[in-house]
Amino acid sequence: MDTVEAGELGRQLREINERVPPPIGNRITAAIRDLEVSGAAPGLAIGDAAPEFVLPDALGRPVSLGERVASGPVVLVFYRGEWCPFCNTHLRALQAALPEIRAFGASLLAVSPQSPDHSLSITEKAGLDFEVLSDPHQRVIRAYKVQCTVPSDLQDLHLNVFRNDLRTHTADGSWNLPVPATFVIDRAGVVRAAHVSPDYRTRMDPAEVIAALKRLA
Repeated sequence: MDTVEAGELGRQLREINERVPPPIGNRITAAIRDLEVSGAAPGLAIGDAAPEFVLPDALGRPVSLGERVASGPVVLVFYRGEWCPFCNTHLRALQAALPEIRAFGASLLAVSPQSPDHSLSITEKAGLDFEVLSDPHQRVIRAYKVQCTVPSDLQDLHLNVFRNDLRTHTADGSWNLPVPATFVIDRAGVVRAAHVSPDYRTRMDPAEVIAALKRLA
């Protein structure tokens, strides 16, 4: 079996970020810094119990966290949406790591605030073989303490520079999004590894996910 190359995802994310013009990048960095200082989305901590949920997959079928952890560990990923190139790159990296994740008997679930039709779109476009779930009312996103409101300057950038009104992407029509987060949950439903960051340009590397699953094994 091929192994996941540590650091490859980080390299790909840096390449995306380097294409952002510095004046815009500086505004993004300042807004992210303010969000970090606010502590608005700390996420669950290692050792916390993972809240149970049932969410629809890309075809509208219900998926239960409880049923998944009953059969093995769960890698739970929160992403902003199919419109985000950083998220798409992360999901593709996880797809590449999927054979190793499944070798540990683990499931991979990805959750966004978009509707199931958007989940189906990213599943088809990126060729994803894991379940992409929709949290239209963001109840699960709030339960995992990863919800934040897009800062006002980033709202301005999206509307007037990127020409992308994020309210048309979130199922509830709000400016609320999850900060990107990855949780590795054991069979007892306890968080054993976590990466939560308001800086959407950084993610947990698949190699770190594999290492966490290896520790559980």
